[in-house]
Amino acid sequence: MKFFGKRELTWYGAVSTMWGLGYVSKSPGTLGCVVSFVFFLLAENVSVLLILFLIAIGIIAVGRYMKTSADETPGGIIVDEAVGLLAALWGMERDFAIVGFFLYRIVDIVKPFPSRHIVKLPRGVGIMADDIWCGAVTNILLRLSEWFFFKDGMEAVFRFLNLEA
Repeated sequence: MKFFGKRELTWYGAVSTMWGLGYVSKSPGTLGCVVSFVFFLLAENVSVLLILFLIAIGIIAVGRYMKTSADETPGGIIVDEAVGLLAALWGMERDFAIVGFFLYRIVDIVKPFPSRHIVKLPRGVGIMADDIWCGAVTNILLRLSEWFFFKDGMEAVFRFLNLEA
């Protein structure tokens, strides 16, 4: 079965493109993040085991999808973005979800070191690992911001520097 006249939607194509959603938008990565964002908001808890499972399935699916593609980097792959956003929001309160969403998109566009090297890893590993790394960086930035602004981090820094708040 062809999806939007692009490719056959095998199980690995369905996972890689999130059931063809990667083909329906001019900003497929953002669409993948929106789906993941909604899932995060609706889910009671996003466990690290779920994220690890999605990473493993994503690596396998993207690897097979790329292997069957004539293109070196076939379009429509968005599972990496979706899992990356879940990594970015893992363990965070829902209050940080919107900030986390936009911060993740910025970090993913900027590609902090060593993202550009990670993406060169073979097949599905590189594609998935690049976005997982961006998600981890975003998660760390969110946690530091939460500590600094909402959990007396600013006071601790001022005390350390012998400044008055």
